[in-house]
Amino acid sequence: HMFYQPNKLLLVNAAKNKVDSHRLVIGVVNNGEAKAYPVRFLGYHHQVQDTVGGKPVLVTYCTVCRTGRVFEPVVNGKPEKFRLVGMDHFNAMFEDETTKSWWRQVNGEAITGKLKGQQLPEFFSTQTSLAKWLELNPGSLVMQADSGFINSYDSTGNYESGKSKSNLTGTDSLSWNDKSWVIGVKAGRERKAYDWNQLKKERIIHDRIETTPLLLVLATDDKSFFAFERPTENTLFILRNDTLSSGEHRYRIDGKGIDTLFSLKPLPAYQEFWHSWKTFNPGTKK
Repeated sequence: HMFYQPNKLLLVNAAKNKVDSHRLVIGVVNNGEAKAYPVRFLGYHHQVQDTVGGKPVLVTYCTVCRTGRVFEPVVNGKPEKFRLVGMDHFNAMFEDETTKSWWRQVNGEAITGKLKGQQLPEFFSTQTSLAKWLELNPGSLVMQADSGFINSYDSTGNYESGKSKSNLTGTDSLSWNDKSWVIGVKAGRERKAYDWNQLKKERIIHDRIETTPLLLVLATDDKSFFAFERPTENTLFILRNDTLSSGEHRYRIDGKGIDTLFSLKPLPAYQEFWHSWKTFNPGTKK
């Protein structure tokens, strides 16, 4: 009974948007439609059910793990509804309406109930500032505040910026402590974590996860990050003013080709607390 879904889900275009452009969003694109869900609202509601490009989505966020995830809310081929029921290992748990099974927010896995072991399909999403998201997706719709919950939303921005001092949701500014920020990247079955402080310092990281050459970049807003699979191990990039270049070709910071039809292959990447990433990705490298 602590956290309810919005009574009315309102999304508007950039011209009508009232959300501060500096706030963080979880962005989704499908079938040519783009939508952005501010972390300010997701952090309270924990879940928002919507459709993007004709496909149902469950946009979720857990402030104690700092995990934004988007899933297809489809169980056994049928649309399903969920409610927040508590936490496990500090991660939000959802209960489905039909079987009462409990699902982890961080990975969409049912850990108890009739559907134990099943997994919700994850939908690719990106965490950026709203300003960067609209720059890259100018036709996007943006979720707005539900007036019924206006006093419940974080008005300070302290959580998003890492200034919160809360025991559960506060940030450790040092590296590799439980409440430190990392960027967790998935490449197939492999997982690897990168220190947020290192990324802020270097802005572009060339690496590999097992056999997958990787590129991790941070925009000039110090908020928007993207991970890609590099075409080859020897393919190197330069990042300048949020434009990537390699050889004769240039790319937007989200990997879309500027002077080429080729675009970089995105990899799932998440900003979260180190305690969460290492707990739910036990074989992770760092």
